[in-house]
Amino acid sequence: MSRSERLLHLLQVLRRYRRPVRGQALAEELGVSIRTLYRDIASLQAQGATIEGEPGVGYVMKPGFMLPPMMFRSEELDALVLGMRWVADRCDKTLSSGALSTLAKIAAVLPTELRRELEESSLLVGAPLKRAAHNVSPDLLRAAVREEHKLNITYVDASGIQTQRVVWPFALVYFDQARVLMCWCELRADFRNFRSDRISNVEQLEERYPKRRQTLLREWRRLDHVASHTILPEFDSIDH
Repeated sequence: MSRSERLLHLLQVLRRYRRPVRGQALAEELGVSIRTLYRDIASLQAQGATIEGEPGVGYVMKPGFMLPPMMFRSEELDALVLGMRWVADRCDKTLSSGALSTLAKIAAVLPTELRRELEESSLLVGAPLKRAAHNVSPDLLRAAVREEHKLNITYVDASGIQTQRVVWPFALVYFDQARVLMCWCELRADFRNFRSDRISNVEQLEERYPKRRQTLLREWRRLDHVASHTILPEFDSIDH
C-alpha cells in the first residue's frame, strides 16, 4: 500500500468513530507501527484535516473535512483523466472548458509523483464520430434541467414532421453522435425523449414544472415498460 493510499485509509477509519480512539488501536487496524501512525496523523493535520487528540488520549476527526484531490488512488486518477478528456473532446465549449479547468486545478494540488502520473496518463480518447449540427444552445438545455423550468420546443422527427411541445426536462444524455433530452411531455402526458439536434427552436418558460427532476427520473426508471424507453442515440419520441 502506497503512503497516499494509507493516508486515505486512515481518514476513512477515523470517519467511523464519533469518540476518540487510541492510537494503538488505529495502528493495529492499519497494520502500521505507532510511530508511523503518529507521522501520518501529523501529515493529515498539516493538510487541513481537523483531527484532534494526542498520544495516550486518542484521536477523533471533526465532521465536514473534505478529502483533498491529492488523496486520489492511481485508478481514481485514471478514471478522472479519462472522463475529463472525454468531456473536453466530445462536449460543447462550456463543458469542455470546465473539464480542462478541473484537471488543471487538481494537478495544481497533487504531490509531484501523482501530478506526473496524471499528466502522463496513457488513457486516451479516440477521435469523435461526426456529430449533427445543433440549432439550440446546450447551455440553455442544461440550465432548464438544473433549474427545473419548462421548455417550449419545436421538434422535427426523423420523418420531417414538426410539432410544438411544452416539456419538463429532467436529464440530458450524451452520446458520441447526439444528445438526448429526457422530458415529461405535456402534449402526450407521458415521458418522451428528444434528440437535441432535431429541436429547431426552444424557449425557456418562466414557469417551473411541478415535480423535482429527481422525482421524474425515479418515476421514469420505475415504469414497467421502461424497456420501450431505452435511450439510444437514434431514438425519436414515439407519438401515439
